[in-house]
Amino acid sequence: MTTATTVNAPAKKAKGGKFNAQMIPTIAAVVIFILMLIMGQVMFGTYFRLGFISSLFIDHAYLIILAVAMTLPILTGGIDLSVGAIVAITAVVGMKLLNGGAPAPLVLVIMLLIGAAFGLLAGVLIEEFNMQPFIATLSTMFLARGIASIISTDSLTMPENNGFGWIGGEGWKIIDNPKISNDLSINLGVIIAVVVVVFGYILLHHTRTGRTIYAIGGSRSSAELMGLPVKRTQYVIYLTSATLAALASIVYTANIGSAKNTVGVGWELDAVASVVIGGTIITGGFGYVLGSVLGALVRSILEPLTTDFGVPAEAVQIVVGIMILVFVVLQRAVTVLQKE
Repeated sequence: MTTATTVNAPAKKAKGGKFNAQMIPTIAAVVIFILMLIMGQVMFGTYFRLGFISSLFIDHAYLIILAVAMTLPILTGGIDLSVGAIVAITAVVGMKLLNGGAPAPLVLVIMLLIGAAFGLLAGVLIEEFNMQPFIATLSTMFLARGIASIISTDSLTMPENNGFGWIGGEGWKIIDNPKISNDLSINLGVIIAVVVVVFGYILLHHTRTGRTIYAIGGSRSSAELMGLPVKRTQYVIYLTSATLAALASIVYTANIGSAKNTVGVGWELDAVASVVIGGTIITGGFGYVLGSVLGALVRSILEPLTTDFGVPAEAVQIVVGIMILVFVVLQRAVTVLQKE
């Protein structure tokens, strides 16, 4: 019987040590990110400053976590549209509990459990009711967003001395420069994001579950014939994705100190954009967690760069849409060339 080790993980080189053409989109994302930094530095002189780099990671740590979360279902050819709504419901519930006097550790656990519950529901709909991931997670998205709106439509502010805000506080200065706003700093949110990235990398590249995820993306029927635990892995994927969305909510909420039922609107698309820009094939079977992180950074730097150029905020979505289109077309071209 063929074993799980025969699954074509992306880390492996092509036969004969040849260059893997599927890496072209990821390489393109690296080039784009570097060019964006250089352009920003040449035009405005601030993009190579330590303060800018610190802000990029601190302000967008939540997006890095969401990008890792979205990588898992997309690698199987699926998707999780509920991540933004899970951010909303967990943020609203968390703020309500904190304002009600609940201890911070309990609030953190409840927020993560809510995320896991929605992930479990999505897994059940997909595996037990044979729903497409798009439909299943669309259902859980509306469910989570609706419940969040029922709980509160007000802007909820984090109470003082709540034991929660330290996650998104000022953090620690790694490099302390005498110039204003030019220190290299990190906070616990950034550390959490790094831990999530390491977790995602180990899960995908050093576990049987990771090999099964790539196998499902290649062909679910083949993965089942190989004896891989496909059903269990699908549950793991959507449980993990939703729980990471709740973790992203914790990081984001702690960073800004407030929440509303409308938070997270469109974030699932930002996460998809990060994953696609990072080189993960939208039909599944090939991709990297680190590529998704890079895609998240490209998406994150778009906002300050377009703002500095005087582009209206509404137009940023147009730029993101164009980038997604370009990278999907590039992926398709690479796939066609490999088949020839």
